[in-house]
Amino acid sequence: MVTSAGIGLPGHRSPGVGFEAPFEMLCACHERVTSMLDLLSRLRLHLIQKGWDEPASRAAADVMRYFDLAAPEHHLDEELHVFPAVLALQNGHMDAVINRLQQEHIEMEKRWAGARKALLRVIDSDQHRWTLFQASENAILDSFFAVYQDHILDEESVIYPAAMQALTSDQLQRMSLDMMRRRGQVPPA
Repeated sequence: MVTSAGIGLPGHRSPGVGFEAPFEMLCACHERVTSMLDLLSRLRLHLIQKGWDEPASRAAADVMRYFDLAAPEHHLDEELHVFPAVLALQNGHMDAVINRLQQEHIEMEKRWAGARKALLRVIDSDQHRWTLFQASENAILDSFFAVYQDHILDEESVIYPAAMQALTSDQLQRMSLDMMRRRGQVPPA
């Protein structure tokens, strides 16, 4: 979706990935996170350059919908399946990375609460009532971005490869089924 205002969702590189390939799905989720963070950056610039308009409100709603619904499920996928598999390897370096990633998940949730309030203000506004983000709102949005800085890279380059090797095919299948079940998708018969 591309709007006339130049803000919208870019195309995604992994359209055919399904839950039967859980790590590919997790990486596709990371692509979506990156897209949503990019959309949020473009939204902020748009609000400065052009002010509030309907495309800005829709972009804010898109970002909010993703981080309200999909991001928590993604983190739960990692907490339930990926991190325990790597922790079972008892590798001190990877254990430390997992500990940091778990703390970052908590920070993401906390920081999202503040970022969500700023986006809600965009959604609930109109061109006559809109005022630019305050310094405190910009700081909250900046801190939300910052927590993602190395998080995805560490998961994809260190943790996911270790988990893929540690999990058996039965465990991968259970992971896949759990991911589908929690999202209300019936697995194929």
